[in-house]
Amino acid sequence: MHTFSDQDTRHLQNKNGAAIAPYDFSVPPLIRFGAGRVADIGEVVGLHGRRAWIVGGGRSFLRAAVRDTIEASLRAAGISIEIVAESSGEPTVDQVAASLAGLPWQDRDGAVVLAIGGGSTIDLAKALAVLATNMPAGREFPLPASDYEATVVDHLEGVGRGCFFEHASLPVVAVPTTAGTGAEATRNAVISCPRRGFKKSMRSLYLVPRAAIIDPDLTASCDHSTTAAAGLDCITQLIESFICRSSKPLPRALVLESLPGAVRALPRLLGNLVTKNKLVTQNNLAVRVRDGEAVADQSDGYATDRAALSHAALLSGMALANSGLGMAHGVAAALGVECGTPHGVACALMLPLALRVNSAVACADLATLERAIDPAASNHDTAAAAAFVSRIESICCESGLPQTLAQVGLRRDRIEWLADHSGGRSMQGNPIDIQPRDLQRMLTEIF
Repeated sequence: MHTFSDQDTRHLQNKNGAAIAPYDFSVPPLIRFGAGRVADIGEVVGLHGRRAWIVGGGRSFLRAAVRDTIEASLRAAGISIEIVAESSGEPTVDQVAASLAGLPWQDRDGAVVLAIGGGSTIDLAKALAVLATNMPAGREFPLPASDYEATVVDHLEGVGRGCFFEHASLPVVAVPTTAGTGAEATRNAVISCPRRGFKKSMRSLYLVPRAAIIDPDLTASCDHSTTAAAGLDCITQLIESFICRSSKPLPRALVLESLPGAVRALPRLLGNLVTKNKLVTQNNLAVRVRDGEAVADQSDGYATDRAALSHAALLSGMALANSGLGMAHGVAAALGVECGTPHGVACALMLPLALRVNSAVACADLATLERAIDPAASNHDTAAAAAFVSRIESICCESGLPQTLAQVGLRRDRIEWLADHSGGRSMQGNPIDIQPRDLQRMLTEIF
């Protein structure tokens, strides 16, 4: 059993019995977790309506073997089915606007938005669900295409008119098919706009899904790179929500419960995938990456690791939604805009640097995390924190994901732009204040 440092208990209660600082905590009202729980979809959707508006990923639902099981569950519960959007990569303003325009506006009664896919699919679904009830009043549908786009932009943080959501969204039931983003438990949806060069969030308590069904079996078909990127996104979220300036007691407790399982499970899962090295073109650069071809081991241990990572991903979503993040996520968003780097890949690239940058001020927190993983870790915070940073660096290195900015297509002359555009809410939560000039120097180290 590990011991907690004084810094670890600073948000809970001091020895003199000082009151715990006020905080909020929001999660989906219903969570069903466990292998085989995908069969509960019909029952859970039926709690909120009689019509399933499905937002699905191409591989994760539309062309997946599990589709028959899901549709059978819905029909058995008397739920009608309509596929309203197909997710293809991280959602953009154009994609959300086009999907919004295609919704069956004249018949929304009893509609439940059912998101089946990775974090991008769930974010698209959450955005559609909340915008469907917050369109401009007094207008007849269909609207001009430009009006849908304007509505999307106006509800994103930091762009447009800064509109708030006045009405509750359509109910969302989220069914993740990857283990990483935790989008099934967050209150935001990340939307990018390559044309205008931004990646921003819609954010509201209305975006928290009404229910989440987490079935680890749904992640079994994920290939090596997807498993690695999603898993390191999860681990980054857990760490940054634990050490950030705005960390809260319940999220910290969730991290201590779930991070040890995640850091043990991810390397084993990656090792259980049959992999090969192949050369691919990424952002016009040839980059050697590893990609999974098949699952080599379907043993009980493999299923246990999938469950541990799915559970950690869920808790990472709860933690970040109710606490905050930091440098790795701040840069990852800008990297996604500049290079189109998938979010999990960007987090895996940035996490080791972020830990090194924050290790001095977050030493006690990082030591606490190491002791949660290894009860035999050093009692000296500096040594335990160093062991934790080394542990995470090894996981990132062995993941097969890019480890330099050049590998994801960033040009050296764009490092300054990247540093200047890595602000926002995530960077504001970083344990230390980082100015763009300092960040530029740091980023040069990993070019």
